[in-house]
Amino acid sequence: MTIIACPSCHARNRVGPIDRGVPRCARCKAKLPWIVDADVDTFTAETTASVPVIVDFWAAWCAPCRMISPVLEDLAKRHAGQLKVVKVDVDANPGLAARFGAQSIPLLVVIRDGREIDRVVGALPRAALEQRLGPILAR
Repeated sequence: MTIIACPSCHARNRVGPIDRGVPRCARCKAKLPWIVDADVDTFTAETTASVPVIVDFWAAWCAPCRMISPVLEDLAKRHAGQLKVVKVDVDANPGLAARFGAQSIPLLVVIRDGREIDRVVGALPRAALEQRLGPILAR
């Protein structure tokens, strides 16, 4: 269960994995920016969604990971209801990192309908990342 603050009314909402639809604020019904943490036990449930999922493989010691994190948070806010960001700490989840071949981080893996459709290695500048993800968000 993740707590997501509504950007409209600031209500705190408890959100679990949702495979159909998107999370909405319980108070004002606004679409919520969907950012969650996942581990080996929750990964499958969290990456099953009706919108594209960006899996962010990161580590606390990684400076480029810390640079891209606010960009992903902003994308999730601006595209609420159109995308989900799932954060995976590679140090805490080495099996998931190995499964996706995360040899260099940050690694962003875009999943749609259970399939990987794109992958971005490294911290792209905000404009380049938005341009790269634009076609995925337009669907």
